[in-house]
Amino acid sequence: MADIKDAGKPEGVELVRRAHAYLREVVAAVPEEAWGRPTPCSEWTVRQVLNHARIDQQAYGLALAAGRPGEDPFQPADALHGDPVAELDKVLDAVADGYAHLPADAESVPTPLGPLPLPMAAGAAALDAAVHAWDIAVATDQNRPLAPALAAGLRPAADQLVPRLRGYGVFAPALASDGPRDEAAALLGSLGRDPEWVPPVF
Repeated sequence: MADIKDAGKPEGVELVRRAHAYLREVVAAVPEEAWGRPTPCSEWTVRQVLNHARIDQQAYGLALAAGRPGEDPFQPADALHGDPVAELDKVLDAVADGYAHLPADAESVPTPLGPLPLPMAAGAAALDAAVHAWDIAVATDQNRPLAPALAAGLRPAADQLVPRLRGYGVFAPALASDGPRDEAAALLGSLGRDPEWVPPVF
């Protein structure tokens, strides 16, 4: 359910806030010793996934003013500086506020993926935040699954944008299912993630 302060805001903006809340919750709960663990993003540690997610969200916020982040989200640092939760909070607040101030009927919102209608632009930002929250949660043994209702809200953006992005190597091929899945598992599978992924044992 959307916060009271989101009443009257476009559905996509509410989706951004819900995805951001999930990402904040998961990052705040990462144990200190878990930052270097492997993740479903096979080349990246938990630190790198956090940095990637933070830079990606920063890119969505800066794009509204024709700006770009000073870091490459696909070369995220394997290090943390300062307070990672506070640094993430600042970025997420800026993105959510930027989207909340857009006209509800905005048909062309600047994003790192090019201009998109507001619901799709917000859905893209929310998708990135929520999926990387799930990556971090499962990598650090948190019982914080991606909620099926949130996954259902993210699905339109995933269905429209991911096939195009897959051509750039951003997402792995979709994973087939042997049986029925809930909304969250179906979304993760469509993004090339194993919904049953667990950290490797060394």
